[in-house]
Amino acid sequence: MSLIQVSNLTFAYDGSYENIFENVSFQIDTNWRLGFTGRNGRGKTTFLNLLLGKYDYQGRISASVEFSYFPYFVADKSVLALDAVEAMYPDYEYWKIQREMAKLQLDDEVLYRSYGTLSNGEQTKLQLAVLFSKENNFLLIDEPTNHLDIRGRELVSQYLSTKKGFILVSHDRAFLDGCVDHILSINKSDIQVCKGNFSTWMENKQRQDAFEQAENEKLKREISRLEETAREKAGWSDTAERRKLRSGPMDVDNVKGWRPLQGAKAKKSMARAKAIEQRQTAAIEEKSKLLKNIERSDTLKIFQTPYHTKRLVELKDVTIAYGQEPVCGPVSFTIQKGDRIALQGANGSGKSSILKLICGQEIPYTGEFWRGNGLKISYVSQDASNLRGSLSDLARDSGIEESLFLAMLAKLDVPKAQMEKDMSSLSAGQKKKVLLAKSICEPAHLHIWDEPMNYIDVISRMQIEELLIQFQPTILFVEHDRAFCENVATGVVAL
Repeated sequence: MSLIQVSNLTFAYDGSYENIFENVSFQIDTNWRLGFTGRNGRGKTTFLNLLLGKYDYQGRISASVEFSYFPYFVADKSVLALDAVEAMYPDYEYWKIQREMAKLQLDDEVLYRSYGTLSNGEQTKLQLAVLFSKENNFLLIDEPTNHLDIRGRELVSQYLSTKKGFILVSHDRAFLDGCVDHILSINKSDIQVCKGNFSTWMENKQRQDAFEQAENEKLKREISRLEETAREKAGWSDTAERRKLRSGPMDVDNVKGWRPLQGAKAKKSMARAKAIEQRQTAAIEEKSKLLKNIERSDTLKIFQTPYHTKRLVELKDVTIAYGQEPVCGPVSFTIQKGDRIALQGANGSGKSSILKLICGQEIPYTGEFWRGNGLKISYVSQDASNLRGSLSDLARDSGIEESLFLAMLAKLDVPKAQMEKDMSSLSAGQKKKVLLAKSICEPAHLHIWDEPMNYIDVISRMQIEELLIQFQPTILFVEHDRAFCENVATGVVAL
């Protein structure tokens, strides 16, 4: 066992006036299974890169272990997977790779196929097998779930629960609950370490937020009362001061002789006013310490466009095939107004092909497919990496109101400074929020979302869940976040 010590860490990217981290200090144990969470753009991947020594920073990071990072970058995907393994880890031992692959239910034959022909899920599992075949390394695992289906996520979560010594970045609540024993959270104003799984951390956070909200309300009432009292005391002291000036320099006290009676009264009133002012200032300072870590989670709104019939889409015994090999089918289901249907199945089972068929793309199929006349569909694709240009241009090209679009992004915790940048510079999660905000703002009869929660932080996932439950838009979606599906879906179509 050893410790990774972070002391007074301060970091900003070159050319940026905003610090990602400022005087951050904490320590973590290298035996922990550490879940790493925080809203998009807070610096989770940046922190992993700081541990890897990729950037200069102020402060100190000390560790007696070496770090290894997932995902690996594979430059040439045409090589055999075994050659890709050697490029990832030149000192690998074959039997150790085999051992980890078996635990991940990955067959040996995968190693003798071209790396580029492996599914995204197979590539993820192979890279994890390489990562955990290393010894005496502390592992930095950055969002491994994005290319795993629900079954794959359950398997990898169970696999990780048998390991130790890693930081795991993920926004999948069920996945984290299954495999971590501590949480490292990047909050609005600090970084905290909490013992337990994600649900334990969320419960503690909600309890702390509720306490701070209650204390904030008490302090607001106290400040209001002090302000009123201060105004009264200020009025009294002003009156006493005026009397003092009108009465001359001295008043006569027949018992004690000469003394400045009016001046003393004025002085006493002003002292009381000053004391109340100091108490008020102290209360305001105390209030300023609260609410620093309460995450903004504004209610989202979606405007569903009415459609003239209850039935929107219907598939009867539809089979999709590219060439001789069928991708999926036969599949039958109907989408009606108000349905929230989760389309589920293993990677490669044809989910995205069905979504594209419904969206109007040229997809080869047999069977019966019907889509309502004039049906307006808003589509969110898996991939947001190709976003370029300004948000204003995207709003104009999409025919949506720019002010509404930007307000939706603000509610999803995209900072105003980020909105002014080219979209290519946004984080992966922020890019996905751009696609989701655009879809929410588009007038549509049917929303089709393909893995919308990839890279999206937990707080935003919960906001979107509440949006879909409250406003009940008609939606067909593919998503591998089990908690999201259980909370949102009114029906499931399994391939």
